[in-house]
Amino acid sequence: MQRTNVIPRKYISYPKESINNNSLKKYIHLIKGVILSPLYWGIAYFLPTPGLLFPQYCAQIGFHLIFKSLDFRNAFSLLFSPMDSVRYFEFDFIWRAVNKMPVHSYLDVSSPRIFPLMMIYRNKSLIVHLNNPTIHDLHVTKSLAKSIGIDDRCRFYDKLIESIQLENSSFDVITSISVIEHIPDDKKAVQVMWDLLKLGGRLIISVPCAATASEEYININEYKLFTPDEKGFVFWQRYYSEELLKQQIFCVTGEPNSYKIYGEKKADSYQNNVTRKRTDLFYPFWREPVMMGLEYTNKNSISELPGVGVVAMEFIKNNQ
Repeated sequence: MQRTNVIPRKYISYPKESINNNSLKKYIHLIKGVILSPLYWGIAYFLPTPGLLFPQYCAQIGFHLIFKSLDFRNAFSLLFSPMDSVRYFEFDFIWRAVNKMPVHSYLDVSSPRIFPLMMIYRNKSLIVHLNNPTIHDLHVTKSLAKSIGIDDRCRFYDKLIESIQLENSSFDVITSISVIEHIPDDKKAVQVMWDLLKLGGRLIISVPCAATASEEYININEYKLFTPDEKGFVFWQRYYSEELLKQQIFCVTGEPNSYKIYGEKKADSYQNNVTRKRTDLFYPFWREPVMMGLEYTNKNSISELPGVGVVAMEFIKNNQ
């Protein structure tokens, strides 16, 4: 099935990041994070913030890095800012879905690295295949896996998922957290993942969504995978409407066996937050869990979103 209409495009120009060489101010900012993060975590427990169990797991790895690997930089991130924004919701949904069944063969497609690495860390017999075409990002993942002491159970690939050479019907579970929206030929990518699943296997993914579909082009070539246009813009991501999900994903997988939607209470909250993160060197990362509880909520349908959100979905591959 081909797309039946043209998706509206949005062009977003982010200002260059501010440069601040004030080391004292940076240290003060980090100290504030150390002090305020536990307070904000505590407040979040009294709000409907999802995914608060996962940071506890991240803290375990953080202490591991301090006492066994002396990797203080990664330890700080895992202890005080292991995830941000809608990752709280996405990690919670996908972690619960993955752990509903025994997993013997697992592929992750370019998700935030801490999720698949956590799978390996907490399942001592599991070997995980990790694919990420962004070479620098994959190098960082390899380095963190080595610091944690799990690199011997990782299999790394630096290919676009559309061109990866793995045997079909190989995996019990495939996860991909907020990735498919960055792939121009999203339907082909989903088809490849679907073919790689065993019969009875689970594809668990999340993508941004909105009542009206759109595509974003930005002036920052973050992944260096696409060529900017003549004005310096590069494809960034798409927001899926209910109709676009049917056209590009469900036509391959069928309807999801389970799904949840999480989105803004007020339009533009997400975009304002993204802009600040890209431009403010002293962004208050400690407020993320409280922000998720106050500014976002569960939704019954994509069509009722006032702005944007994220939909997490679980598909089980049965005879079709």
